[in-house]
Amino acid sequence: MGRMLLRRVGVFAVTIVVASVIVFGVMAVLPGDPAVVALGVNADPELLQQTREQFGTDRPLVEQYMSWAGGLLQGDFGTSYVTDAPIGPVVVDRLLVTLWLVGLGLVVAVALAVPLGVASAVWHRKARGTALAAVSQAGMAVPAFVLAILLVSIFAVRLQWVESSGWVPPAEDPVQFLKQIALPVLSLGLVQAALLSRYVRSATLDVLREDYLRTARAKGLTPGRALVRHGLRNASIPVVTVLGLQVVALLVDAIIIEVIFVVPGLGSLLLESVSNRDLLTVQGVVMVIVGVVLVVNLLVDLLYVAIDPRLRRS
Repeated sequence: MGRMLLRRVGVFAVTIVVASVIVFGVMAVLPGDPAVVALGVNADPELLQQTREQFGTDRPLVEQYMSWAGGLLQGDFGTSYVTDAPIGPVVVDRLLVTLWLVGLGLVVAVALAVPLGVASAVWHRKARGTALAAVSQAGMAVPAFVLAILLVSIFAVRLQWVESSGWVPPAEDPVQFLKQIALPVLSLGLVQAALLSRYVRSATLDVLREDYLRTARAKGLTPGRALVRHGLRNASIPVVTVLGLQVVALLVDAIIIEVIFVVPGLGSLLLESVSNRDLLTVQGVVMVIVGVVLVVNLLVDLLYVAIDPRLRRS
């Protein structure tokens, strides 16, 4: 177990280094001069050169990368080329907002997908099971931004039950926080719930065909009780894999959802930085997203070991 954990952490470290090189390389080859972005195209050439020296963009690329990567290891994302403010505190604040959206969206997806997927598998030869499968199939075809627009038109405009935009931290006003985050979370969670329920249904159907489950039913357990006591743990292994992928999908969808609902998260910061040509902020935001994805993958690997004791023995 200890060696497996060290191996996974080693893979995580190597991957994050490779990702940082790729991100820095992509940003470096993009056209545009940060000094010109900061001072304007009509700035004095001497002042431009001084600004390049201040930003460090006049140094060799390898030296620039080592300086940037060393700062990341210390939690220093550098200073914005546009606002001349530290990037780290802004990224952390925006990341917390995005984590609320993604975390609650994942909770909604799991809370809906697991019972609906299991019920769809148990009733797969009945009309209600077919209806549940059809609903999940239809839900997979609806993009998150389309669902967001529908939810706004129904619950915010017509019924006026919740807010359609804005953000209030939960510690400041919990009630207002729930009103403003409800629609973004539902927009993210419902689409992913439809997709996840299909995998839950498929995994549950595979487990229902196993011999050990037939043996449990032959011993007197009802199909539902046999599934809960002996089948769900095995069915959860492929579902955990999909959950890891869904976190990535939620992060991507959150970029669009944050723009629609005017939520100051990491996605909106990324779009603002791209439009302002603030490449150093873009680098920091992309690296944070990469880090979150890699941490999720590491947690998925550890969950495999916790769920399946055969992996612990191997």
